[in-house]
Amino acid sequence: MSEELRLLGSTTALPENPEAARLETVPNPHPGLLYLVRFTCPEFTSLCPVTGQPDFAHLVIDYVPQATILESKSLKLYLGSFRNHAAFHEDCTLAVARRLVAALAPLWLRIGSYWHPRGGIPIDVFYQTGEPPAGLWLPDPGVAPYRGRG
Repeated sequence: MSEELRLLGSTTALPENPEAARLETVPNPHPGLLYLVRFTCPEFTSLCPVTGQPDFAHLVIDYVPQATILESKSLKLYLGSFRNHAAFHEDCTLAVARRLVAALAPLWLRIGSYWHPRGGIPIDVFYQTGEPPAGLWLPDPGVAPYRGRG
């Protein structure tokens, strides 16, 4: 285990905001091997910056690691830090994507955020760093198009 890991194995409070959150990585145990890592967060929450009302989303994050992989507890705390953060859906999604790209320098990353409707309109936001690498097995995100998404 990396000596840089401070969150794993210790009692850790939820960061006050996304900027205060720490993302931790460890060396990739299989560098040079093409594989996909998927994190899903079906209970992502943030706040509407206008009304202060909660917004709920299901995030699917896929990435192809290079030198490092993401430690999952640090991701959980980072995503949880959005709970009291006011931002539009697009900003939340792209903030997560850009922060992960900066922390991991992945070969490839994509994120899909499937937001529950407010005012009768679901807003889904998608981002990827480019074309997926040739030969990568890329499973379906597994989130149904909106039909009451239950």
